[in-house]
Amino acid sequence: MSQAELYDLVIVGAGPGGLSAAIYAMRGALKTMLIEKAAPGGQVNLSDEVENYPGFVHVSGAELSMRFAEHARSYPLEELNDEVVAIEPGLEHHTVRTAGGRVIGVHAVILATGGSPRKLGVPGEDELYGKGVSYCAVCDGFFFRGKRVIVVGGGDSACEEGLYLAKLAEQVYLVHRRDALRASMILQQRVEAECKMEVVWNSVVNEIKADGEGVNGVELKDTRTGELRDMPIDGVFVFVGFVPNNELVPAGVRLNAEGFVITDDQCRTSIPGIYAIGDLREKYARQIVLSAGDGCMAALSAAHYVEGRKAKLSAETCELPAGSMDTH
Repeated sequence: MSQAELYDLVIVGAGPGGLSAAIYAMRGALKTMLIEKAAPGGQVNLSDEVENYPGFVHVSGAELSMRFAEHARSYPLEELNDEVVAIEPGLEHHTVRTAGGRVIGVHAVILATGGSPRKLGVPGEDELYGKGVSYCAVCDGFFFRGKRVIVVGGGDSACEEGLYLAKLAEQVYLVHRRDALRASMILQQRVEAECKMEVVWNSVVNEIKADGEGVNGVELKDTRTGELRDMPIDGVFVFVGFVPNNELVPAGVRLNAEGFVITDDQCRTSIPGIYAIGDLREKYARQIVLSAGDGCMAALSAAHYVEGRKAKLSAETCELPAGSMDTH
């Protein structure tokens, strides 16, 4: 492979982690390519409002994503709008392959592929997706103006999305399997104060039902007694966590039981030169600021790794094979 085809770093995914990694990689003078198949920002684009990113008291997810992207693009960053289909580790360098046919040699790869909404796995969920079942209140809330909806979950995302839906819907029911929410206290207080929201404790959705026009109800199951009951409803919004987008993680990289990548404190995986950041890696909490921090750490670590790789390759190139010296 020619030197022109060999990159120092390829970043897969342009969410907060990937964009932060791009900023630090460019500042470290690494020859970097950022590959994203969709719009920069990732899941942040779907957030109506972000209130816990330092420096912004209130900012929409779309605006925060735009600011991340603008900052990264203030450097001569090479971007590729394509889908990565394979990452192949190698001894001399790694190889990144895209759906568009690009084959890219690279010293280091930062995987910033994030996660996808976890499904409930109940009857009616898949069949009624887009017909009353949604995983994004900002995307689909408009269609439920003046209607009754349920939000499934008890964490920050469920509460934030429920509060957003309360601006549009007639009534929002927050269905949670336990008797206490996991969300931050400030969000719990807002949910309690919102007159259009009601928490349905100790309950799970057992089935999503429909008529000819879409969702028209759910069957709820009491987690304590097992009792079943029907609730008429117009829409179901699911926020019960994320599953890691780990399809591109090479064989040999260690994963935990849930499929998240196990890394050290520098976001290094078990394969040298392969890094995992953000919602893809095993960690205590999943926040925008933590993903951005991961991007910084991984890029700094990758820069050190690439510098070492280049120094080693340069030394090997300069060494003459035994007996090759001209004695004439």
